[in-house]
Amino acid sequence: MKILVTGSSGLVGTALVSALARGGHTVCRLVRPQSAGGEAAKEGFVVSWNPATGELGGAGVGADAVVNLAGASIADGRWTAQRKALLGSSRIDTTRALVGALTKMNARPSVLVSASAIGYYGDRGDETLTEDSKPGGDFLAGLAQEWEAEALKAEALGIRVVLPRFGIILAREGGALPKMMLPFKIGVGGKLGSGRQWMSWVTLEDVIGILRFAIENPPVRGAINIVSPQPLQNVEFTKVLAKAMRRPALFPAPTFALRLALGEMADALLLSSQRVLPRAIEKLGHRFLHSDLPTALKSLVKTN
Repeated sequence: MKILVTGSSGLVGTALVSALARGGHTVCRLVRPQSAGGEAAKEGFVVSWNPATGELGGAGVGADAVVNLAGASIADGRWTAQRKALLGSSRIDTTRALVGALTKMNARPSVLVSASAIGYYGDRGDETLTEDSKPGGDFLAGLAQEWEAEALKAEALGIRVVLPRFGIILAREGGALPKMMLPFKIGVGGKLGSGRQWMSWVTLEDVIGILRFAIENPPVRGAINIVSPQPLQNVEFTKVLAKAMRRPALFPAPTFALRLALGEMADALLLSSQRVLPRAIEKLGHRFLHSDLPTALKSLVKTN
């Protein structure tokens, strides 16, 4: 298959491009013109595109699938009004431009896999959440709803749309795990706030497997939660991580300190509770490589 990928330089994008190329697919990374030179040495072909106008280079013609992973990092910097605007435009506007580019194609891809996140559900306490659960009402929930709505417009073009709602992605290469590990490495790790908030996690290896499954299998459509089937409360997650690292977990981070340091972002990313299950993908027969946290962390932290 010929597959176009936006956001190919991120944690998920880099791993996905590599996996698709190894699987024999032709991968075209959609890159802004000013970045094309620096991206040329990476895997896959570079296709120039302008998210502001939706203009897509000719090499993108004839694609069988599109994977949209574009979006500024949620965790890089306090959520000022300017930062929130960037988080929105890098997702919503980019997805709108991408669908607009697909509209202009004579031969359109059969599937669009467009990223979302479990932030869609908001802070829900102990409630068990599936793809059928209602959205939340906070900033991240609103962002995810608008993001998904833009991607779903591709259905009117006859394109199958898949909305992977990513949980906390665990990987040695980057993302949340190295940041979680740092306090434990220096001996000050512990639970966050009350520790009762649910954490819905997934390994990068499983993320890539599920994305490939979504691309290649027509029955997969709509929202799919990309999380392990075994979420844990933060206090338990902390204990498992500490044990895997052979470090103590004696120093809890008080809620007030997290809010003082991070502002609104602390509540949304560290203190909110989302007990999410991957109901849709399990019904379709996907099997996780890492379904329980102790096994997952054993492989992820063994070389650290």
